[in-house]
Amino acid sequence: MTGRIDARFAALKAAGRGGLVTFLTAGDPNPEIGLEIVKGLPSAGADIIELGIPFSDPMADGPAIQASSQRARAAGMTLKGTLDLVRAFRKDDTATPIVLMGYYNPIYSYGVDTFLRDACEVGVDGLIIVDLPPEEDEELCVPALNAGLNWIRLATPTTDAKRLPTVLTNTSGFVYYVAIMGVTGTASANDVDVKKAVERLRQHTDLPVGVGFGIKTPDDVRAITSVADAAVVGSAIINVIAAHLHADDKPSDKIINNVLAFVKKLATGVRVT
Repeated sequence: MTGRIDARFAALKAAGRGGLVTFLTAGDPNPEIGLEIVKGLPSAGADIIELGIPFSDPMADGPAIQASSQRARAAGMTLKGTLDLVRAFRKDDTATPIVLMGYYNPIYSYGVDTFLRDACEVGVDGLIIVDLPPEEDEELCVPALNAGLNWIRLATPTTDAKRLPTVLTNTSGFVYYVAIMGVTGTASANDVDVKKAVERLRQHTDLPVGVGFGIKTPDDVRAITSVADAAVVGSAIINVIAAHLHADDKPSDKIINNVLAFVKKLATGVRVT
């Protein structure tokens, strides 16, 4: 059976365009508004939604995403709440792929078997777990694949030819190429370097390639999707959320509309409107 991620990339290929993957931390700035933003993403132009699982120590993330995780946790968001968010989203949208992105600790604490059962039940399509290397595939990757979830792996500028086959083993859905070194949201990618990297990845896999880190504008999205299958935008969206918070982290009345307007603008990089 073809999953939602495979079906979405097939549809994008048939349409002759790249995809826009949007990242938000689940429950940022609070569970209620976070859900409304996520519900609005597909109509704003998001092709795939990544939801960050709030975590106390998101070591691979930059200041913007770290702050979003802190806000979500302070508002009461948990891994269970993240799954509940997906369940609520699926009441109205059964087509848009959802990928959960985060760290292993919350899943380990929740219980791997219970998590995989619940994730499949609510309609999660894939996982990106940034602190589990291929050498630890028996922990979660293999059980996730057996449960029918895609396991999406990160490749970086330092993933050399010797390491790449190991990284691609058990990878499904798409490959997420991290265009720059360092934490999220702190620099921009070089188009020439990204083109070379994507070409190198395509010599080793037939999976679609999504590129993230440092993508902030419709022009960035357009440039990345001219050489890759999708552009992933996270920190730039989260910065819009942060810009519409009062000093006490209470959201302004315009936060939902303005976040979705920003995503709609980003989507002009892959969609003719």
